[in-house]
Amino acid sequence: MTDTEKAAKTRQVFIVSDGTAITAETLAHSIMTQFPDLHYHQTRIPFVDTVEKAIDTARRINAVEKEDGLRPIIFTTFVDPDIMRNFNELVSGHIIDLFRKFVGPLETELGIKSAHRIGQTHRIRDDEKYQRRIAAIDYTLQHDDGQTNRGLDEADVILVGVSRSGKTPTSLFLAMQFGIKVANYPLIPEDFDRGALPDALIPLRSKLFGLSIAPERLSEIRNERRPGSRYASLQNCTQEIHDAESLMQREGIRWLNSTTKSIEEISATIMSELGLDKQRKA
Repeated sequence: MTDTEKAAKTRQVFIVSDGTAITAETLAHSIMTQFPDLHYHQTRIPFVDTVEKAIDTARRINAVEKEDGLRPIIFTTFVDPDIMRNFNELVSGHIIDLFRKFVGPLETELGIKSAHRIGQTHRIRDDEKYQRRIAAIDYTLQHDDGQTNRGLDEADVILVGVSRSGKTPTSLFLAMQFGIKVANYPLIPEDFDRGALPDALIPLRSKLFGLSIAPERLSEIRNERRPGSRYASLQNCTQEIHDAESLMQREGIRWLNSTTKSIEEISATIMSELGLDKQRKA
């Protein structure tokens, strides 16, 4: 296989951990996005917390390599040295040990040993903060897609935008990761015809943040839900996006285009713009 053929082929990326692997997946994704021309498929394998599971996982990855003909990229965060050693000895691939990459140098710098316990990332350290996070998730689910106006004044942020512009996943990410109460409210043709925000949002203008999206991408997303409909047509999506952005500009609402941004980037921008990063709740 030539270098050109290798570059064009999808590379397999595995994130293997004795915990949830969520943190490792986030970091691995951030690293892999630095190679925009690379085609890759990312697989998270959590809770590999015994030697037997490590051996089984290594064999599973080796089978993928044999089928693909390309060495996979493997990000690991094993705490237990026995599990790590058995996995590393058996697996065939390019291993990036995220845990030891950072923890070892920090131990040297700080002059203290790390806990070396599985699951430290997601251990509940502060019950009050944990309960606030649960309350934020509950609030956000209740106030998804304009389901109710009750308690809107309790929101830390209210996301507005046309249907399928990324409001719901962003809302849930903010609630789950940071304990932020988020309501999201769809802007609809009736709002555009009136040329004004829904009445319930007017007194809460300072909490509003808008999301927009490229009409072509919006049409793709809507066609997955209602293929061939007027709702999903490019013409309708283009008009809705134009009307929504015009409304947000007239109303002085801060907004961003979510087309090429990750949920993490969108959330970080919202928190910074509204000053929520200074009062993170979790």
